[in-house]
Amino acid sequence: MYKVATLNKISPKGLAHLNENYQIVEDAAEANGILLRSTDIKEMEFSKDLLCIARAGAGVNNIPVDRCAAEGIVVFNTPGANANAVKELVLGALLMAARNLPAAMDWARALPVEDGIAKAVEKGKGQFAGHELAGKTLGVIGLGAIGNLVANACEELGMTVIGYDPYLSVHAAHMLSRTVSVVDSLEKMLPYCDYLSIHVPAMDSTNGMINADCFAQMKPGVAFLNYSRDKLVDEDALLAAIEKGTVRAYYTDFANTKVAGKPGVFLTPHLGASTEEAEENCAVMAVQELMDYIENGNITNSVNFPACSLGPLQSGLRIVVLNKNVPSMLGKITGILAEQNINIGNLNNRSRGNYACTLVDVDSAVDEAALRAALNVDGIISVRLISR
Repeated sequence: MYKVATLNKISPKGLAHLNENYQIVEDAAEANGILLRSTDIKEMEFSKDLLCIARAGAGVNNIPVDRCAAEGIVVFNTPGANANAVKELVLGALLMAARNLPAAMDWARALPVEDGIAKAVEKGKGQFAGHELAGKTLGVIGLGAIGNLVANACEELGMTVIGYDPYLSVHAAHMLSRTVSVVDSLEKMLPYCDYLSIHVPAMDSTNGMINADCFAQMKPGVAFLNYSRDKLVDEDALLAAIEKGTVRAYYTDFANTKVAGKPGVFLTPHLGASTEEAEENCAVMAVQELMDYIENGNITNSVNFPACSLGPLQSGLRIVVLNKNVPSMLGKITGILAEQNINIGNLNNRSRGNYACTLVDVDSAVDEAALRAALNVDGIISVRLISR
């Protein structure tokens, strides 16, 4: 029986995929897998029984990813599962920014309810005159699952779209509209945009990437949308750009003490993935990733180990080795198997960055204790045997 701890409310449609071999527990210390959303576990101590953590969402800045890798814990996320929800929220923000809707609604809400309200509306509506999105230029920073959808949708609205992503994948490029212009630097985008939307992950390399230099290059009066992470923006520089008039409006899903209540800042309470559909999609994907790794050793959508799969284990024995990505490690592993008289039926080895995964299906008898002892060498983080 595998034990799974849920540290946040996880959609029942996702949990329904767990079969009779799984038990949901409250204590993460006894779990083989953890399912979570936004709970911060960076300071949590993990047990030796913990195999994996699945985040029902894309961001993993609440998880100690590097420490997990060093301890042989695979961390999964669910890229793309909430992409449509975030895209629709961004489109809503674009429309609000174009038509001055927040200020207009606040003004209309404050009108006295009396016979003269219609005349007051006609007299005062001119102060909220906006413009149409069609014909305006949108810059999209980051062309992953969400940025791709935003770019394509805004083209359908008649906008001219410029994209920037130094790590644009082949799949993302294939899904992107052929008429979206993709540039190789922010300098070739920022001066031309009436609207700007950022969709990149929060990492050390992206923290504060939209800084004073970027604001200095922006077209005066730009509306800036941030539905990725607040850490991507130097907020002191942002507020200075708003005061100067470079940024006429900042729409963001991330409230904090720096920007809350400031003129020109329009906040939503982290609603990006807060739809019934997105929560279900994320939960289902997270549960499926967790189960496939626990039952088969397969890794899909991990943020700290490479994708590696041998498909479902139908019968026999599968050896799952997580190791550091150092020279000759695969040869060392196969050499140890040969010394143990273990015949390899199928093998897949993949590496990414500092870590690697080796999956081996064997079709001969295995002395488990002897194999574990033999594989207890420098560079190998964990060894697991799965049988059917």
